[in-house]
Amino acid sequence: MRSRALALITGLAVLLATLVALPAPASAAPLTKVLVFSKTAGFRHSSIPNGIAAIRQLGTANGFTVTATEDAAQFTTANLAQYQAVVFLSTTGDVLNATQQTAFESYIAAGGGYVGVHAAADTEYDWPWYGGLVGAWFSSHPAIQSATIRVEDRTNPSTAHLSDTWVRSDEWYNYRTNPRPNVRVLASLDESSYSGGSMGDHPITWCRAYGGGRAWYTGLGHTEESYADSNFTRMLLGGLRVASGAVTADCSPRTTTPPPSGSSLRARANNQYVSAPNATTSLIANRSAIGTTERFDLVDLGGGNVALRAKANGMYVAAENAGAAPLIANRASAGAWETFQLVRNSDGTVSLRALVNNRYVVAENAGAAALIANRTGIGQWEKFDLVTG
Repeated sequence: MRSRALALITGLAVLLATLVALPAPASAAPLTKVLVFSKTAGFRHSSIPNGIAAIRQLGTANGFTVTATEDAAQFTTANLAQYQAVVFLSTTGDVLNATQQTAFESYIAAGGGYVGVHAAADTEYDWPWYGGLVGAWFSSHPAIQSATIRVEDRTNPSTAHLSDTWVRSDEWYNYRTNPRPNVRVLASLDESSYSGGSMGDHPITWCRAYGGGRAWYTGLGHTEESYADSNFTRMLLGGLRVASGAVTADCSPRTTTPPPSGSSLRARANNQYVSAPNATTSLIANRSAIGTTERFDLVDLGGGNVALRAKANGMYVAAENAGAAPLIANRASAGAWETFQLVRNSDGTVSLRALVNNRYVVAENAGAAALIANRTGIGQWEKFDLVTG
């Protein structure tokens, strides 16, 4: 019996040692090596060096090495196998020959990761497999201008740090097809916030599983300034991790546009929601439930400042007459009168201080009168619950 028990214990020990020695699944492997490919056969973006430098900085800060190349001969099965992710950084035109294309397809089939940035969608129009990988090909773009991005999926590691809306300047691509049926849209453009959008439903950042591997793409990144924007570089880092499989992410398609989201303000004074019924009626806290007129896009302007854009009409809330008149949602863009400091109070409420006069917004007469920015301190009438979703 003793020898039999000893044999059993020894066998279990060997089995445990074998289990411990098993390699971690590829999807859990850390990100250690990235290839950045920036060959251009068409328009060349001046921001490419900025992009390479930014990805190198991300690598230094996060423990992965970066090889940057414009040599398509690097696309061999053996060479690509050492990288967890390959970035197409504003590539344009026909950049790989047939042999190199086959090698890259094999790399993705073996579980490799693809990250496409901006003009990666203006690449390889005669290679259908690549069109599926990137998700959609470039069609056109208007002039560089500011636009509002709506973040649709804040569970994804690349967009989890962003607010519901994100205002920034870039060159906004229109695409030949809408990728939404085949990808997980992470962020889309609000075409009412800029000129030249032609898609209606306008995805701008997405991810997907494809051909045995993973793909992540963003249309952002045209400007040199993009690569000094911490929100953008943090998103790019998340994209690298998602594509490489270093973090898990749900990139399955969600084929319908998410239901209307946004933020609502509930006045502590009377527990009623603030409503922006139209562009001629002042805001007032007199609604018992949330509908479209009680929803606002909380637009992050940086430095703790926000603007409120009414869902009902797409207009920004203004501290009328430099704060001397009631608030109203009637402005097409956010300037000084439409800018508010978002103050987070210790009891979980928020208060809004108008930039134009440094006064707090109050639910006048315990919510029975229109909101106005005329108070020097925060009391119960100046406190709101911020309800999101």
